Amino acid sequence: MRIETDVKLDFKDVLIRPKRSTLGSRKEVSLNREFRYRNSDWRYSTIPIMASNMDGVGTFTMADKLTELNLFTCLVKTYNTKELIDYFKDAHYKKLNTVAMSIGITDSDFEKWREVRKNTEVRYVCIDVANGYSERFSEFVKKFRDEYPRTTIIAGNVVTGEMTEELILNGADIVKVGIGPGSVCTTRLQTGVGYPQLSAVIECADAAHGLGGHIIADGGCTNPGDIAKAFAGGADFVMLGGMLAGHDEGEGNIITKQYATNELSSKSRLVGSQSFVTEEKKFVQFYGMSSTAANKKHFGGLKEYRSSEGREVLVPYRGAVANTIQDILGGVRSTCTYAGANKLKQLSKCTTFVRCTQTHNGIYEKNTIGN
Repeated sequence: MRIETDVKLDFKDVLIRPKRSTLGSRKEVSLNREFRYRNSDWRYSTIPIMASNMDGVGTFTMADKLTELNLFTCLVKTYNTKELIDYFKDAHYKKLNTVAMSIGITDSDFEKWREVRKNTEVRYVCIDVANGYSERFSEFVKKFRDEYPRTTIIAGNVVTGEMTEELILNGADIVKVGIGPGSVCTTRLQTGVGYPQLSAVIECADAAHGLGGHIIADGGCTNPGDIAKAFAGGADFVMLGGMLAGHDEGEGNIITKQYATNELSSKSRLVGSQSFVTEEKKFVQFYGMSSTAANKKHFGGLKEYRSSEGREVLVPYRGAVANTIQDILGGVRSTCTYAGANKLKQLSKCTTFVRCTQTHNGIYEKNTIGN
């Protein structure tokens, strides 16, 4: 046993220090980045924000909308072979460069990929496991790269520089970084394992960029400021789950609940009874992909040797995702103007983080009625 005494930081532990800038408007900031992937050698320009491969987020409908907005989607693993072939078959160039098929590391996962790839031009694969430190996972990435040299591989999840380097050297183009920071992930509570997300991003980005690879900050973002901090810390992409949950494009069931207000109804004023006005609020179910809810839905329940490492929640129904994306992109553009970066790629070079004990004034958070 040993203890690392270096301070490790999360998004809540820092702010970005503003500096003198020649930028006069958010309109002058470009959020597009052009990527050339180290191992597949593909090139593409996109806004590097990704929808996570989670139920209620990584859907075909979400992918279509985000492609339209020039953002990226990793599809959920649970689509079957026919559904994936139908989706990617005859897909246009832009969709092929903004949507990834997700798989695990079983033989059946690999066979599903082979069948889809044989019938379509799908270019991106997300090889996704909770624990990216297993030897089997690293070997699978290498095996995949040997068989598909021109496919862009997203692989994860890990949180340390040495494992980031190993995955890139074994064939990954983009490494997913994050263990336990997600809003519906309970891995840190169940296992005690994890790494503060901002430090993980900084360290893994440094390792990846030294080899010509890229990373995704996966999890832990709760607002546009956190997304900006992830980019400022060196992330090439930021993956969102909870921030994109609850929208129409997630295709979740809308649940309506009735709540009593403190306002007396007109009827109670007339007859003297204590009857209060009720209001409806709409919610959408959202859960971690290692939760009991996800395991029941896709596998009939948890295996006897497993425990749940996710929670099930109700998130407010948010309507169309385009409104949320506009809010996110506006926030990141504003960050760039404060830091003096006219391109998103320059943000990490322009950033000085300030450690702090409080990042914002939360006195009216519970009373907010709009933004």
